[in-house]
Amino acid sequence: MDEWIDYYDSTHTIYVSKLHRDLHFQIIARDIIAYISSPDAVVLDYACGEALSAGQVADACATLYLAEPAPGVRGRLIARFAPNTKIRVRSLEEVRQMAEGSVDLVVMNSVAQYMTPEELDAAFAVIRRLLKPSGRFVLGDVLRPEVGMGRDVLALLDFSARHGFLRDALLGLISTALSDYRQLRTRIGLERYGEEEMLKKLAAAGFKASRAPRNIGHNPWRMTFVAHDAYP
Repeated sequence: MDEWIDYYDSTHTIYVSKLHRDLHFQIIARDIIAYISSPDAVVLDYACGEALSAGQVADACATLYLAEPAPGVRGRLIARFAPNTKIRVRSLEEVRQMAEGSVDLVVMNSVAQYMTPEELDAAFAVIRRLLKPSGRFVLGDVLRPEVGMGRDVLALLDFSARHGFLRDALLGLISTALSDYRQLRTRIGLERYGEEEMLKKLAAAGFKASRAPRNIGHNPWRMTFVAHDAYP
């Protein structure tokens, strides 16, 4: 995961325009909010990235922890949300030190593909320890082995056409093809899981899970799972 952390901590071109970036985070925030069951909830966004719309999520809960491994991104989060007393920024090491059973909802979105299976198992163990007995874990944007990069391209083009940045998306795809992201994706690869495979992996970590009807975010070809402690 370290090379991916370094990539996202750099000046990258993963978003084709400011509008793409802003819509991306707005839609993720909207989808996370749908999983918050109470305004008193404590929510943890695990490896959250820039989380530009985290203020909207914080408005829907009591406390929002933004956990981010990349130090540069984490610094920007601290600066961006310093005035918001509901938002607390943490490193993954600090998350591991949080109190057992202290979180109502954990969201890990578009992260599993960048972790080795062993790293993901370790994260699952931390998340399960942090969840309250009634808590939920939402694992979003999981890549499927039978769905290749072409579907990601189609999802982006559809998203951009619906929201008015198709030209930027076409130019961005050319830029991405020549970028460090494409080189990293080719060299390191991304982890992919079938539905049953991920359900078994979650079960082995002590969760009872099911696949959600729709994925978090704009890409319908990826999967989201909703889990809770199988042995609360």
